[in-house]
Amino acid sequence: MLTVSLHGIRIIAPHGLYPQENILGNHFEVDVDVNVPTQENSEWPFVDYVRLRAIVHDAFQQPGQFLEGFVKIIHGAIKQEFTDAGNVRVVVRKMNPPMQGHVQYSQVAYEA
Repeated sequence: MLTVSLHGIRIIAPHGLYPQENILGNHFEVDVDVNVPTQENSEWPFVDYVRLRAIVHDAFQQPGQFLEGFVKIIHGAIKQEFTDAGNVRVVVRKMNPPMQGHVQYSQVAYEA
């Protein structure tokens, strides 16, 4: 099994539940892991991590409020573009979410 990963993709986008988040924007961080089956005696598949970064960027160009929605969009787009992909893990973090107290990030992860 071959794993291609991009971790710590940083995005600033005007998404969130509260009105000020849609004006000021939020800092997001995304991790992507794509597992692709391999065979020793054949050419290994190519997963273009530049395309992975573009998929993440494009997801945040769409309207949305919830991390779950962005995870779903990113996961679906990766599975659609990289049809050889087996397991895909997507993690989206909102850095310093607007809430009382100090919280470094909130996070939603999906793997299938």
